[in-house]
Amino acid sequence: MDAFTAIIDALPYILKGTAVTAGIVIGAMVLGLIAGIPMAVGQVYGNRPVRFMVGVYVWFFRGVPVLVLLFLVYFGVFGFIEIKLRSGYGIYINFSPFMAACLVMGMVSAAYQSQIFRGAIQALPQGQLKAASALGMSDSMAIRTIILPQALRIAIPAWSNEFSIVLKDSAVAFVLGTTEIMARTHFVASRTYQHLPLYLLAGVLYFILTWMGVKALLKLEHKVRIPGYSN
Repeated sequence: MDAFTAIIDALPYILKGTAVTAGIVIGAMVLGLIAGIPMAVGQVYGNRPVRFMVGVYVWFFRGVPVLVLLFLVYFGVFGFIEIKLRSGYGIYINFSPFMAACLVMGMVSAAYQSQIFRGAIQALPQGQLKAASALGMSDSMAIRTIILPQALRIAIPAWSNEFSIVLKDSAVAFVLGTTEIMARTHFVASRTYQHLPLYLLAGVLYFILTWMGVKALLKLEHKVRIPGYSN
């Protein structure tokens, strides 16, 4: 009964963290999408220096733990910028943990999304770009109007998997004080000592959010499916 009471009392407070968690995930996925598409195009169609720079970016952000990147950006980069602005220009800016979480997870997601989109681009028939050139289209126009619309559709299944990974990794943001689901659950559990039921509640909330997001992306996949490229 104590566990049940703790869950009922804490549920409204913890549910408020779902908005913060959703904000982190949406911000990270959008940033990863915006940065991942150009990197994928550069890795497939770019020259050697471009492919090298994209490869280094992907290698770095896929190789360093998210927790280390959060500390590096929030306490290192953001802290350095704040000190410089105050000492040099008298400008006082306080970067929020939420901003750091969105930025870091977006940069990490961009590395993974770029490889998702790269695989989708390479899955298309290579003759399409040559056919577009034969019709008088420039490479940039052909990539923008022919290649990418198809590749983005093909990438949706893998992109939905990336969504679930980002959602689960967002729990790490609580170490910065971001008031998302995990931070609120930890706050209540440390005061009520009902750790097991409250952390089970947090797990259920993450499961529901993951299920809802994947379900929505599955519907999108069926809606924009290209016959012959997907099952």
